[in-house]
Amino acid sequence: MQFRPATLDELTIDDRAPITGVAIYQRLETFLRRSGHRFLIPEAGRQASWDRALFLNLTYWSVEAGADVLCDDHVPADVVAHVAWHELATRQLARAARTPPSSAALFFAEAIASAFDLYLVGRLLPRAAESDFLATQVPLMAECADNAGLPEVGFTALLEEVTRAPERAFEDLRALLFDAATALVACETAGRAQGVLEELAGHRFAPLLHHYQLSNWILYARAYGDRSSAPDEVVRALDRTLREAPVSLDWLDQNWLG
Repeated sequence: MQFRPATLDELTIDDRAPITGVAIYQRLETFLRRSGHRFLIPEAGRQASWDRALFLNLTYWSVEAGADVLCDDHVPADVVAHVAWHELATRQLARAARTPPSSAALFFAEAIASAFDLYLVGRLLPRAAESDFLATQVPLMAECADNAGLPEVGFTALLEEVTRAPERAFEDLRALLFDAATALVACETAGRAQGVLEELAGHRFAPLLHHYQLSNWILYARAYGDRSSAPDEVVRALDRTLREAPVSLDWLDQNWLG
């Protein structure tokens, strides 16, 4: 099976109707259409298995050019948003001129894209509870939280918090993912990594950490990222800006999409 590049205009966006009610999603989709971003889809109407596409995407991603392999010529709306955030981050971080990109740059982009998934959960639960995105994501999050020791009643309460303040949930999770990844990549032993995880255990979203495949982030950064001791000032400055913004998602919307 061979893959060919395809633009968003050549694809069918699945589960789009409920998410288009989220205004920032529409701007992300518009940006991605105009960006000329290419996905990879099987040639000649063939279909790749879900596990094969997942493997390729988890293994061969970067802040510069993600794999974005699709099973066929359909793409879920949440994936459109995820890819758009990566493309936006690529453009913003390009001025850092780091080749290869720093570990911090890799983590910063992925943290934004991944935290937006939780924001979508908070926005869609009250208005589109039957969406395909929620039908897949919420059970996976619940399983992860359960494995981390959070009882069902605790997970339900957590979702209620996210629904009440999805923008706050976005920034809290984004910052947690960035902090966790940047601390863990520096750990040389399991014992030190366990110490980092223990320090983060009090965060409200700590039970969801392993939902986001942090091991893939860290292993990729170790293999391909710049692990020099020099700080990535561009990334650090952007991270501080988001932490200090009244609503970080609004700042990204205005400054990256506006």
